[in-house]
Amino acid sequence: MDIEEKIRELERRNREAELGGGEERITQQHAKGKMTARERIDYLLDKGSFHEIDKFVVHQC
Repeated sequence: MDIEEKIRELERRNREAELGGGEERITQQHAKGKMTARERIDYLLDKGSFHEIDKFVVHQC
């Protein structure tokens, strides 16, 4: 796997992680008049002041 493929894979995983529970769950939240956690963070904080860590961690609780 060359570097370009690795970068594409990382970008794909990043997009997938940002969807959280998936498009359907995001749509359900919006239908209830709610924002997702990431949308609330974007709304509350200055642009570029928040950097998410552990985006790819899956909790087992």
